[in-house]
Amino acid sequence: MMLQICLTCRRFQHHPRPICLACGSSDLSDTPAAGTGVVDSFTVIHRAEQPYILARVRLTEGPIVLTHLIDDPNPACDQPVRLDLRDGLAVFRPVAIPPATME
Repeated sequence: MMLQICLTCRRFQHHPRPICLACGSSDLSDTPAAGTGVVDSFTVIHRAEQPYILARVRLTEGPIVLTHLIDDPNPACDQPVRLDLRDGLAVFRPVAIPPATME
């Protein structure tokens, strides 16, 4: 997944645009996304053969994308997710968080 970065104010944006939404500069460049983020909101769509989850994901860099959340029987807000490809489409799946250790 590629994002645009403004070389003037260093803000990221997605989808590509001719100018920066933050400062109005046209000095933009493409950069690869980290591929991580958190679920802001989600809904389960039941109008298909198999229900699927539509999620609003805030990428680590800041932009928000609407995407499918896969392999998650119990979705939750603030859940960390990672970019994956399924059938050539960008989707997100939950990140396994290691259990906390007592020190």
